[in-house]
Amino acid sequence: MCRHFLSEEEDVIVQTGESTVMSWIRERELSFLERVTGNILKAGPMPKHVAFIMDGNRRFAQKTHVERQEGHSQGFEKLAETLRWCLNLGIHEVTVYAFSIENFKRSKEEVDGLMELARQKFSRLLTEQENLEKHGVCIRVLGDLTLLPTDLQQLIAKAVMATKAHNKCFLNVCFAYTSRHEIANAVKEMAWGVEQGLIKSSDVSDVLLGECLYSSNSPNPDLLIRTSGEVRLSDFLLWQTSYSCLVFQSVLWPEYSFWNLCEAVLQYQLSHRSLQKARDLHREDQALQQMEADRSCVAELLQHRGNGKPMDAQSRQKELLNYTASREERVRCFLNALQNKRDTFISDLSSQAVVA
Repeated sequence: MCRHFLSEEEDVIVQTGESTVMSWIRERELSFLERVTGNILKAGPMPKHVAFIMDGNRRFAQKTHVERQEGHSQGFEKLAETLRWCLNLGIHEVTVYAFSIENFKRSKEEVDGLMELARQKFSRLLTEQENLEKHGVCIRVLGDLTLLPTDLQQLIAKAVMATKAHNKCFLNVCFAYTSRHEIANAVKEMAWGVEQGLIKSSDVSDVLLGECLYSSNSPNPDLLIRTSGEVRLSDFLLWQTSYSCLVFQSVLWPEYSFWNLCEAVLQYQLSHRSLQKARDLHREDQALQQMEADRSCVAELLQHRGNGKPMDAQSRQKELLNYTASREERVRCFLNALQNKRDTFISDLSSQAVVA
């Protein structure tokens, strides 16, 4: 990945700490004009889940002739504001790109600094447990935590466990993440399911792969926003945003405003009908593909079981229904086992965390 991408993701990492947590519980009302605009927008279809690639902190610092850390601090405040705006607009799920796996290609000194920064921010998150519970904020961290230092893994796990039962609003922090790594991991999880005898190789499908992603507990984003004028996804939520509205805005992240967010939501509303139609057609196509796959499996089973007598249509339909039911049960048990495996991993890490 190019050098420019690495600097962008350094900008993003510092936006996942104290201000992020406080943003969900900070009591700040919109201005009269903002409230009126928000109410007008809410008369139309609203995104329920918005993803952000927050880009431009370093360029903002250069532009305003301040230290890089001040640009990061402005990024903290802007994410806090933006999450508040999202709640005011009835958007209760937000996903942010916090730390890319590509960042590990930076110098050891820089990576160590970023890891220490993450420790500070997730430690601060743990001090806000009472307020997080009060406001029902659930923090999820999506990524390959095994790539991180052990103590940071444990700290993140503790933060996740502390908010696991909350369900009023959700903040998904993509950390040690790239979409390609996530998809490859989902393939490995399905292979594990086959090896364990939980599913058959014939059960594997693009639907099942989607349910094995890190983000399987969340609906796909309705809207993805990237700031700073870059028009690319940088390996972020590639699978999940296939039918999302993608909005690229030229404003640098620390300069993001309520009106920029409204503009992005308006673009979503203008494309909502066509996006919804595309999603519906895709779901129909997936259902047809699964039905054909089930029919093929049933035909193969009947051939192996065959006694030389042709089976009437009613009996074949009964066999198909039985096979579909058994496949769905296998998949359900596999997904439960996969979730239990992931929950156990987080729980074990959390129990090993040293309380500061």
